[in-house]
Amino acid sequence: MSYDVLIVGVGGQGTILASNILGEASVEEGRSVRGAETHGMAQRGGSVECHVRIDGRFGPLIDPGTADLLLAFDLLEALRYAHFLKPDGRVVTNTAIITPTSVFSQRLPMPSPEECLARLAPHAPLAIDAAAIAREAGSELAQNVVLIGAASHMLPLGEAAILAAIERSVPPKTVEVNRRAFALGRASGNPCP
Repeated sequence: MSYDVLIVGVGGQGTILASNILGEASVEEGRSVRGAETHGMAQRGGSVECHVRIDGRFGPLIDPGTADLLLAFDLLEALRYAHFLKPDGRVVTNTAIITPTSVFSQRLPMPSPEECLARLAPHAPLAIDAAAIAREAGSELAQNVVLIGAASHMLPLGEAAILAAIERSVPPKTVEVNRRAFALGRASGNPCP
């Protein structure tokens, strides 16, 4: 039985790196993993989605209504992709909202963070300020690893495997910052504080 994770964000947030880390952690544990990404206009601030199927036997794409976990780097992206979750699927999301260019240029209304979280409520969202936690770890660029840490309690992967994957996936000079980002994210998502 596969455990399906959909990772979503906006170009430049590190969604692909996050999916690579989960893939590497799966390999570290000797598990089957399948992945795919679509990033269209990501370089221009567009939406990025990465599919990671841990212990999957079939193709890499997750069907709508079947994801176990939605890992969102932006609240609007969490809303955009919430239909991929199965009824008991969970959401781990950053509390940030990046205003889409089309919304900004046309001065369209946008939901507030509170409205976004209310609409995600059926999936018991874990919402964290990943930017603040990443800054505490030493670099705001580590928000993706903070979110992986927060979600790590829900993933079928061991902490040691995820840390080993982080060390292999990030630039060597950022390993310590990313280790701290993971630890702080994991503490923020701990179901038993």
